[in-house]
Amino acid sequence: QVDLVESGGGLVEVGGALTLSCAASGKVYTITVMSWYRQQPGNKREIIGGISKSGATYYVDDVKGRFTISSRDTDRNTWFLQMNNLKPNDTAVYYCAGRTSPGISVTPASYDYWGQGTQVTVSS
Repeated sequence: QVDLVESGGGLVEVGGALTLSCAASGKVYTITVMSWYRQQPGNKREIIGGISKSGATYYVDDVKGRFTISSRDTDRNTWFLQMNNLKPNDTAVYYCAGRTSPGISVTPASYDYWGQGTQVTVSS
């Protein structure tokens, strides 16, 4: 069992930056991929990107060059989503999701663990 807790959300102006954290506890060594998703009101949860245990990353086109996913090297129990140049349509609840199978998947159902989500609001 792995517990994930996101933090770092909040209100930011257009063009600003935020860094979200995802702290993992439990059998963290079973996590092979950590991804970030977001969900806007009335929409399905959509992937932003992910990072594998080997360090390979994936990003959707909308956030490429603006968002960066990383993990803390020392203990690999915390993952980060650095968000720069934020836009109003980045407003959403952001979730981290871990899976124990290899490969970054875009399918939410393929993830085994989810955090509770953290709200990011970008004001124009």
